[in-house]
Amino acid sequence: MHKYETVILINDSLTKDVRDAVISKIENFIVSNGNITKRDDIGSKKTAYEIRKQKSAYYYLIEFQANLETIYELERIYRITDEIIKFIVIKLDD
Repeated sequence: MHKYETVILINDSLTKDVRDAVISKIENFIVSNGNITKRDDIGSKKTAYEIRKQKSAYYYLIEFQANLETIYELERIYRITDEIIKFIVIKLDD
């Protein structure tokens, strides 16, 4: 398993309950296919540029260990989740 870091930007206009449900969904998927080593709830911040007509977003960072197939599925989940407006997954040095 390799080490990865992901940052997700969630629509800032959502309620706390909806946002927490999205985060739980992502974390549960990662835990079922690897393990989480660090979570960082960065919070609401202004974005550098407008993303899907949003000028701010809720930032959440997760460091985890998983295999490559898990990353493909995680990115697919990000793309089909309407509440997530932007994401990135980065492989960290082992």
